[in-house]
Amino acid sequence: MHEIEPYYKWRDDYIASEDNRSPFFETQYNEFHYDKQIYNYLIHPQWDFFGSNTLYLKVIFVDYDLSYAIIEFIGEWNDAIDNDIMLLKREILESIISEGINKFILIGENVLNFHSSDDCYYEEWFQDVEDGWIAGINFREHVIDEFKTNNIDYYINFGGALDEMNWRQLKPVELFNKVEAQLMRRLN
Repeated sequence: MHEIEPYYKWRDDYIASEDNRSPFFETQYNEFHYDKQIYNYLIHPQWDFFGSNTLYLKVIFVDYDLSYAIIEFIGEWNDAIDNDIMLLKREILESIISEGINKFILIGENVLNFHSSDDCYYEEWFQDVEDGWIAGINFREHVIDEFKTNNIDYYINFGGALDEMNWRQLKPVELFNKVEAQLMRRLN
């Protein structure tokens, strides 16, 4: 797991630690010291800690004009024990939403498991984005099944082209347009 880096090819366009509106503004990273881990597995030092012991993230792009953020995750999303959604909502999302962001693309190909609790924080997040949306792309099938079993898919859009999106070949705005087009088709 220590070799899985957050996606870095958009760093010419956006770096969260250099964005004074980001919750990770002025975060310092040590490329030579692996100080983060999930269980007994070290992870790349570029991942950001937000309070969870099993889930890390990287805000890889934010567009304040189009009001969207792209966040990549790694680890185990565990609401049952660590209440990861509460930590995510309070420590990261509220700050981003206060900056006018109401569309979220969550990249979940490195989320290994999901353990649910209740849906209160998902519902709150969903209400906070009002005219926006939350989309999960490339989550593993068994993780999506757990989200669906616990009715979290009412708040986060999964499925169809979102599950097999070749997002690394796209620029951020192209990914945003592609995801939004998928969601608009569903509404129509």
